[in-house]
Formats: sequence, structure tokens, C-alpha cells
Amino acid sequence: MIKKTLNNLLNNQSGATAIEYGLIASLIAIAIVASAQTLSVKLVDIFTTVLQSI
Repeated sequence: MIKKTLNNLLNNQSGATAIEYGLIASLIAIAIVASAQTLSVKLVDIFTTVLQSI
């Protein structure tokens, strides 16, 4: 009985899949934050240029 339970635990892959999806989601979130910061700097420059030309 214990051997069967241990084999079931070792063969269960559902937890690993959930961890992989979590890692993928966190990498996507990091990419979004990094691109948003870059975009915000460029937007500030654009609006500053427009404001100065008015």
C-alpha cells in the first residue's frame, strides 16, 4: 500500500505543470512591466516636446 502511494506521488505531473504555467505567467508579467516603463519614458519625452512647441 505504501509503495503504491509513493508510486502515485512520483508519477503525478499535475503539480509540475501548474508550476510551469506560473513561471511562464511571471515571465510575461516581467516583460510587460519592462516594456511599460520604456514606453512611459518615451511618452513623457513626446509630451514634453509637444508642450514646448506650443
